[in-house]
Amino acid sequence: MTAPDSAPPVAPFSEQRLRRARVGVAVCFFLNAVFYANVVPRLPEIKADLGLSNSSLGAALAAVPLGALLAALSSAVLIRRFGSARVASRGLVLLGLVVWLVSVAPNWGVLAAAFLLAGALDAIIDVAQNAHGLRVQRLYGRSILNGFHGIWSIGAVSGGLLGSAAAGLDVPLPVHLGVSAAVFGVVALLAFRTLLPGQDDDERDADPVAGNGVATATTSGLRSAVLALAALGVLATCGAFVEDAGASWSALYLRTEVGAGAAAAGLGFVALQGAMTVGRLTGDRIVDRFGQRLVAQVGGVLIAAGMGMALAWPSVGTTLAGFALAGLGVATLVPAVYHAADELPGLRRGTGLAVINWLLRIGFLLSPLLIGVLADATSLRVALLAVVVAGIGVVLFGRVLRPTIATA
Repeated sequence: MTAPDSAPPVAPFSEQRLRRARVGVAVCFFLNAVFYANVVPRLPEIKADLGLSNSSLGAALAAVPLGALLAALSSAVLIRRFGSARVASRGLVLLGLVVWLVSVAPNWGVLAAAFLLAGALDAIIDVAQNAHGLRVQRLYGRSILNGFHGIWSIGAVSGGLLGSAAAGLDVPLPVHLGVSAAVFGVVALLAFRTLLPGQDDDERDADPVAGNGVATATTSGLRSAVLALAALGVLATCGAFVEDAGASWSALYLRTEVGAGAAAAGLGFVALQGAMTVGRLTGDRIVDRFGQRLVAQVGGVLIAAGMGMALAWPSVGTTLAGFALAGLGVATLVPAVYHAADELPGLRRGTGLAVINWLLRIGFLLSPLLIGVLADATSLRVALLAVVVAGIGVVLFGRVLRPTIATA
């Protein structure tokens, strides 16, 4: 009888097949961003049609992160049962239908339920597409995950522009989102045909926990995995604080603390997101050259130095430069954390990725609340020191990342 560890390796896919799979994963990332971003420019119309107050609309929108938190941990089970390719592509089709449901919601309850389902599906799709992207990356033998996250950023911008154009042309909301669901749903199904067949663990070495689904890891091994997962969770939370600072507070900081005009106030978010997108699109080569650990720790220095400069010498120029440096520093952090969590020994396959996704979403939920409370107690300028602390945290906890990319 052949020993399990002497089994012949899985035959590799052809280079052409891997390129097709890489394109398919990129399409999934793009569509995942487009669907919800498509709705954002039309939220004022939804608010007016249903006669909602600001607080009512805010409560409905809060269902998105709530749904994500409720569903994120279930993604590991779904991936093990159906495979990441099927979960990602079919989930995108369902997401399009749920987003269309937002357009025909007759009241607040249905609207909130639709947003809850959208958040749940987004979390599941996010884990599945990252899991499949990591599978393709292992077969490539070099970093490609950052590029997928860069494609997500491009998809978010594209969805926002599409929604704005539809609103400007007075396209009825149900027609706009219905056509989007149909067209992009077909694209998602076509993308499935390009993704890799088989199970996500086919190219991995045998694992005592994931190999046959039976946990046989030692107590010490499980404890080490949990501690590593906790450290990665801290890194993910640090990334959430940096990204949320640009999304939630950059305009207010430029307006109230720096004295910028209305037009310039919006440039802080643009600076952070633009730099982060560039960093993700170019980050794979940098990670291959210098390794995930060093790139993340240098990124932490950029975050702390950039925001420290913006807060120490407040002006429009230094603030925009500071947010740009922070965006560049955080660009490769979340993909690196996802990769490290997916490779943790002692955990069933998919569990680490699902838990990190869940912790990341908690970070996005807590960040605006914590900075808001600190700003009320002191000032927004003082509260944003939390971003500097996040950068220092990346430097300290970045040591848990692997210096190189694991390959099949």
